[in-house]
Parts: sequence; structure tokens; C-alpha cells
Amino acid sequence: MTTKEIIQRIGTLLDLAGVLVIAVGVVIASVVFVYRYWRTRQLIDVYPPFRQGVGRAILLGLEFLVGGDIIRTVAVSPTFHSVGVLALIVVVRTFLSFSLEVELEGRWPWQSKAARTTTTAAPGPGHGETPGR
Repeated sequence: MTTKEIIQRIGTLLDLAGVLVIAVGVVIASVVFVYRYWRTRQLIDVYPPFRQGVGRAILLGLEFLVGGDIIRTVAVSPTFHSVGVLALIVVVRTFLSFSLEVELEGRWPWQSKAARTTTTAAPGPGHGETPGR
């Protein structure tokens, strides 16, 4: 087996791992969702953790998929065209990861967690509080 074949298989294994992580994560989040809903009958309480579980599974799976693409493109066929396609794939997946992270955390990545709790704990003007009172 040549080095290129080994690298190609490693990239394929990373792709498979990414798909499995997403699939297993969605299944686990769904089972936990159904169990919690069956116990509480409160959709509003069980839906946000379900969404976060699915989002985290997708984020982790995307990391594996990007890793597989990088290994195959750079190590196996580093042509200008394949690197350009890889760059486009990485940009799209990075945007997806960034969007999911913002959705899950409820804050921009450059904001500290303390800043989020401060801004959400005390509503400012325009959020039911009158300035100067």
C-alpha cells in the first residue's frame, strides 16, 4: 500500500467519523428529548437542550469532515484547483460552525461569558426599564 493510499484512507476514515458523530449525536439528543418530554410534557423546557445537543453534534462532526478534506486535498492531490475547492469547503463549513456556535452560546465568540450574563441579567433602556428612574 502506497503512502497516498494510506492518506486517502485516513481522510475517508475521518469523513466516516464525522458522519457517525453527527448521526449518533442526533440520535442521542433525540432519545434524551423524547425521554424528557415524556416525563415533563413541557416542550418549552426540553426543546432548547435538544437543539443544543444536535448543534454540538453537528459542530464536532464538521470538524472531522474538514480534517478529512484537508488531509486528502493537501497530502494526496495538492493541485491549485483542489486547494481552491478545499478553501471554499472550509469557508462554508467555518461559516456554519461559527453560526452554530453563536446560536448555541447566545453570544459572539469574542464576548466573554461574564459579559453575556451581565447583559442578559439586567435589561437596559428599551427593555422595560425607563432611563433615569
